[in-house]
Amino acid sequence: MYREIFVPVDNSQHSDWAVDRAIEMCRKSDGRITGNHVYAARLHDVRFRQLETGLPAQFQTPEEIKKQRKIHDKLIEKGLQLIADSFLDQLGKRCEAAGVALTRQLLEGINYEEIVNEVNRGAGRLPGLIGFDPNRAAGYDGGDKVRSDVKLGENGRLVAEEEDSAARLVGSSGRQYDLLALGAHGLGRQQFSQLGGVAARVLRGVEKDVLIVRDQQPLTGGRFLVCVDGSSYSYKAMKSALELAQEFGASLYVCSAFDVEYHHVVFHNIKDVLSYQASKVFKFEEQEELHNNIIDKGLLKLCQANLKRAEVMAQQFPDVPIKTQILIGKPFQVIMQWADEIKPTLLVIGRHGAHRIEHTELGSQSENLVRLAPCNVLLTGVVGVRPEDIPWIEEDGQAGLPWAPEAEVRILRVPPFAQGIARRAVEEYVLEKAGNGGPPPTVTNKWLDEAIQKLLPTHMQLIMGIGSAEEIALAEVKAGEQMKATKVQGHDTDPEPPVPQIETKCPVTGAVSRRPRVATDPIVWTEEGWQRLQLVPLIARPLARNTVERFARNHDIWRVTTHVMDDNKQAMIEADEFDVDTMMVMFTELRAKQIRAEAEGKDALSPEMRAFIEEAKAQGITRCPIRDIEEKMEKCPVDMKTVTPGEAKRAIEKLLQ
Repeated sequence: MYREIFVPVDNSQHSDWAVDRAIEMCRKSDGRITGNHVYAARLHDVRFRQLETGLPAQFQTPEEIKKQRKIHDKLIEKGLQLIADSFLDQLGKRCEAAGVALTRQLLEGINYEEIVNEVNRGAGRLPGLIGFDPNRAAGYDGGDKVRSDVKLGENGRLVAEEEDSAARLVGSSGRQYDLLALGAHGLGRQQFSQLGGVAARVLRGVEKDVLIVRDQQPLTGGRFLVCVDGSSYSYKAMKSALELAQEFGASLYVCSAFDVEYHHVVFHNIKDVLSYQASKVFKFEEQEELHNNIIDKGLLKLCQANLKRAEVMAQQFPDVPIKTQILIGKPFQVIMQWADEIKPTLLVIGRHGAHRIEHTELGSQSENLVRLAPCNVLLTGVVGVRPEDIPWIEEDGQAGLPWAPEAEVRILRVPPFAQGIARRAVEEYVLEKAGNGGPPPTVTNKWLDEAIQKLLPTHMQLIMGIGSAEEIALAEVKAGEQMKATKVQGHDTDPEPPVPQIETKCPVTGAVSRRPRVATDPIVWTEEGWQRLQLVPLIARPLARNTVERFARNHDIWRVTTHVMDDNKQAMIEADEFDVDTMMVMFTELRAKQIRAEAEGKDALSPEMRAFIEEAKAQGITRCPIRDIEEKMEKCPVDMKTVTPGEAKRAIEKLLQ
């Protein structure tokens, strides 16, 4: 439970609610509240200097200006201290009535900066209090270091006097806090505000636990909702939720969410970019099956394990009723939907999740929830979080299959976030094939190759880095070299010239001239079209580019815009001729290679032919039937030396049925 609670006050409704929750906690824990208000006297000095030019002439002398500045500084500082002290008076009455200890505190500076410094390190700047009664001022963190130096002249006005700027401050408190209780909004709340400006800035800087208060709902007898994602941050939130639920007699709802839609959205987005031909190369149906059978099921198992760990923690709090729920969808979205159903009085979440990147201030899901949640939110901080704090469950003790060193090296190329799922999928495949009898089989390169071919499309093997290093390097280098020849110029919105022209450069003089374009000139891509093409994985990008450019040339189009890319995709969908047309293009090139090889007395799969096949693979044509050309050559019904295009097309259609 929280014993040292820091509460900034500004006399707003949300500030009052934050005081209520802090008092409620301190009464349970016999804790202390540090009531705080921050004022910024220095900000007024800047504005006063801007207004000096409008003063009457008698106040424009250097001596008078200096005098007025000193008087203004002292007057503003004294006034702000009195206002802040009045805020703390109201807090003091409520704490006294509740029997809760209170420390009064004023800080001078930018509000959110001083709050962050004070909560994290006890390093907020304590001001010297002007003209305060020493006995009263002793109740502040500044102690007896109090100035009572307001001097009045015979006319009853403040006297201008020299003052050491260091005297304005008396150091810092050095206090340590367990919790910051903060109203979600302040006095400046607007109708559509999700979070107040101070609260939003403070949230990003504070390392301790933060309670964001949105309403007057008490903690006692409430419904607490906590979210776990397998990270040590989330289990710290779980522990805090259990402790609070036990103290206040609340029921606890625990959820773990995973997003299956994201993969489908990505697939459809890529499919919208590519032509029908290229989409066939990517075999989107196979990829969707991959995610349904491996990724999505793997994520489901992770969520089940997350909740099982939460239940293990809950065994230490038998009096807390707990309900668990797996949510499927974008985490913050489905959490909000479940919150709308169960109407929690408190949402408890970790500041970060399993995918935290070092030096980030706040996780994206947490930030969305803090802004959108209709109830109070407890955001647990990073202080004291350790990776080893993740609860142990039985599944953690189940050892995986042994891996041969060469197979271990290859599986480690999978991105870290997917490595566990990939490893488990391979092991399940090996167990399925090898059976459960006898000693556990070792995952060798042979088993890994079989599993990869079964579970992943070929181009995905390259993209995910599971293919051999030589294959990946060759494919990416060749694809990069091929893309260098692409000409990018202008934008979609540029007007179409009456006569398209192209710049030419004399190889001797270097002079640049312009001439009308001809059919053999290279296709030009607009910046928007080029950026859209970058969404295609590098290995398959040349094929996607060539497909679109071929469509453009066939329709006498010299510039590829995003509109042209859309037209290309629609034409391929309407024609439904991907496999046939792709094979015709490839077979035309193969025919020339084959005739040349036979004319030279070489077999059909000469080194030149094999090199051509490898080049086709490197261009991303990995799921096209040409991938198995070496096995298919003997069965191919087409005589490349005598067949006509029409006959070849009919023969290929029959082969593909």
